[in-house]
Amino acid sequence: MSTEAGTQDGQELLEAVARRRNFAIISHPDAGKTTLTEKLLLYGGAIQQAGAVKARGEQRKVTSDWMELEKQRGISITSTVLQFDYTGNIINLLDTPGHQDFSEDTYRTLAAADNAVMLEDAAKGLEPQTRKLFEVCRMRQIPIFTFINKMDRPGREPLALLDEIEAELELTPWAVNWPIGSGEQFRGVIDRRTKEVVLFSRAERGKQSEERHLSLNDPELLDLVESDLLEQAIEEMELLDAAGAELDLELVHAGELTPVFFGSAMTNFGVRPFLNAFLEMAQKPVARLGHDGPVDPLNPDFSGFVFKLQANMDPRHRDRVAFVRVCSGRFEKDMTVRHARTGRAIRLSRPQKLFGQDRAVVEDAYPGDVIGLNNPGMFSIGDTLYVGPKVEYEGIPCFSPEIFSWLRNPNPSAFKNFRKGVNELREEGAVQILYDTDESKRDPILAAVGQLQLEVVQHRLENEYGVETRLEPLGYQVARWVNGGWPALEKVGRIFNCKTVRDAWNRPVLLFKNQWNLNQLNEEHPALELSAVAPVVSGVEPISL
Repeated sequence: MSTEAGTQDGQELLEAVARRRNFAIISHPDAGKTTLTEKLLLYGGAIQQAGAVKARGEQRKVTSDWMELEKQRGISITSTVLQFDYTGNIINLLDTPGHQDFSEDTYRTLAAADNAVMLEDAAKGLEPQTRKLFEVCRMRQIPIFTFINKMDRPGREPLALLDEIEAELELTPWAVNWPIGSGEQFRGVIDRRTKEVVLFSRAERGKQSEERHLSLNDPELLDLVESDLLEQAIEEMELLDAAGAELDLELVHAGELTPVFFGSAMTNFGVRPFLNAFLEMAQKPVARLGHDGPVDPLNPDFSGFVFKLQANMDPRHRDRVAFVRVCSGRFEKDMTVRHARTGRAIRLSRPQKLFGQDRAVVEDAYPGDVIGLNNPGMFSIGDTLYVGPKVEYEGIPCFSPEIFSWLRNPNPSAFKNFRKGVNELREEGAVQILYDTDESKRDPILAAVGQLQLEVVQHRLENEYGVETRLEPLGYQVARWVNGGWPALEKVGRIFNCKTVRDAWNRPVLLFKNQWNLNQLNEEHPALELSAVAPVVSGVEPISL
């Protein structure tokens, strides 16, 4: 390649990275995450009408919820990727399940995110699932933007919501805009930086609302907004100014300060101002940590990692898709890459751009983008793909499950499909699979964070693989991996009040009935080191059923 061509390619890469923003939304169930996602897509021009999340049977098809069970229940079960163009920027929105039973999927998706949007219900404030996901963001030092939703309904005082974020998360909030009124009296927001008032009118469901912008000093404002509501909003903003915190983007990108926005996704209040400000403040695609140090996104050699696998997104074709986060260089259709775990060279001939369940062939992609690759069983979660000198990104760990059940196949003639379904669902991380140490017991043990995960596995086995199954709960609530593996366990000898099983990489896992039993084992065998997070595996193929 000539120097001139290399310089041109480098400039293209620089410009492509500068245009990209990538984020995931974290929230508690029912905070309005799917609705906010739809409205962001609406403003981005990616869809013409938002699908409101309604009761089962009434729900219009929501772009981000494509799985049949999601449509039946009106909840998000699996994470999806939604890419759209907004004011010349490419936005990659990593939509995640809100339901706590699927937090493992959310943990994996956050590994691919450069920014996170923390969505709160104005009436409820911080909720347990939001706190749990916030800790994952903090662990990864992901910048967090806060959107306080449902301001058009009765809620808590905005100042109290900010205090809660600071006190409970040790995260400094900085309100970018401030609400005028709330509930039935919600009139809009004031941008603290420009002192511009954005007034909203309630739009027809699913359509964009009319926005009107006025200066805070405009005399017409008093004809449009009640004076007491406006005065209260101004007084509260003066209190915030007196508190002395400043909007510092370095602190935002370090995950120490969160810009806060107020609005109502259902009625479109505050969604466009949020999106515009997010593009200004959000972190562009950043260097990712590989085994040999950080990898710059502007490195001309392509690299990326698999953060999610999904089977049967298109049931007609029985497909399996690997979601790959591009980390460096330019991805091109038909390029040949190296698979870090196996060392194999793979030609990527049918890469796909993902938009919920819809796919289109993608010609190229850049850092921050997510591409879909057909996966005939060669990819695992955490795998690195690269061109040029070897790169291997840090793996994505498994977290400790809390519910365990035998998965029984009552129909021996369906064993082939049963095995295929269990293996593919394990590969994509729908559930963790454990095995009894007695190899004569062939039925797998499903290990999950929540009961709904198990129901989804049964539903998918029946609908996607034609296999009816039966669950038999095991009476355990806590799982721990043994550091040092089987040799470390053999040194201890026989242990009581727990069950020893194997995971998919043939590592010992101890199951305990409760935390008290775990504490008892720790007291009796202090030299035995246990971990609540499964060690990342590199270069080893998992066990199949």
